[in-house]
Amino acid sequence: MDKIEVMENCNNIAGLKVITPSVYGDNRGYFMETYNYNDFAAAGIDCNFVQDNQSASKKGVLRGLHFQIDYPQDKLVRVIKGEVFDVAVDLRKGSETFGQWFGVVLSEENKKQFFIPKNFAHGFLVLSDYAEFCYKVTDFYHPNDEGGMIWNDPEIGIKWPMPEGMTEKDLIFSEKDTKWGGIKEYVEKYGK
Repeated sequence: MDKIEVMENCNNIAGLKVITPSVYGDNRGYFMETYNYNDFAAAGIDCNFVQDNQSASKKGVLRGLHFQIDYPQDKLVRVIKGEVFDVAVDLRKGSETFGQWFGVVLSEENKKQFFIPKNFAHGFLVLSDYAEFCYKVTDFYHPNDEGGMIWNDPEIGIKWPMPEGMTEKDLIFSEKDTKWGGIKEYVEKYGK
């Protein structure tokens, strides 16, 4: 029996994968493997993850869209508390799907994970009252290596679901996440 189910080529964007692990539950609770190198390698995710990160955010927080400039990272992300809408935008040079996006709801209930290869922009919006977000990465954090794109660039056209009772004007951002340019500025600076 397979331990994970993998949805590949999300929106026909090669490399993105949504992973649904097998969960074994009974009256005591549940058990699942969140990561097993052999199972993930067999599913085409053969990475050397070197760092685990975790963040907590309240409802309406939108983090991103972020990418690494010189030290790109593969990411394996999941939610252990609450619910988020997680998004990846293809920024791979020469990609047929450059500038296209895919989003998936990750939650403590569905236990899905999202694999995002190097050279994608990434961000998420918290839909629940509170969320804890975990991610594995294949390179260490380099403080001066972060780039970003504005979350609502009309050229990309991400369809962000609004958290219940909120509108776009209620969303919460870091200061830097309100100042990024869009895909046009990205292409001018880094090429396509």
